[in-house]
Amino acid sequence: MFAQVHKFRSAAFRGLIPTRAEARSATHTTDGLVRVKSAYSVDETIDRIKKAIAAKGIPFFGAVDQARLAARAGVKLRPSTLLVFGSPSLGAQFLSANPYAGLDWPIRLLVLQDTAGTVWVAYTDFGWTVRRRGITDRPEQSALASGLIDSIASTVRATSWSS
Repeated sequence: MFAQVHKFRSAAFRGLIPTRAEARSATHTTDGLVRVKSAYSVDETIDRIKKAIAAKGIPFFGAVDQARLAARAGVKLRPSTLLVFGSPSLGAQFLSANPYAGLDWPIRLLVLQDTAGTVWVAYTDFGWTVRRRGITDRPEQSALASGLIDSIASTVRATSWSS
């Protein structure tokens, strides 16, 4: 286990924990949902998040344009795109602790526009996820995963926000 934990202290994962100001500019709910108000349009938010993911060397697995899929089914939906990405070496730590963590990994981040035209980035808090899955022996990996997604979301964060 020491070798696994030591691996996560490598340079690739440094700087992933958000600053206090960054952490305060997101809303957290009791069901594990984290919402961050974006300063950009849906398309620019998606582009910036993809660039942040690539800059960190994290594999990007895909984007699901939910509004386009809904339109094909004859349903009107505001812009909504699900981005899927993650570090296999970090994600495997959760799956090895509880195989059902595969329902939560890789990371999923939702970019959506609300009825007022505000663009939001939403994702599941990893602290909540590990509690939900009963994973008690991966606190450092949980902190890294939380820092990773918070760091990526911070690249589009509006300077003022409301929930």
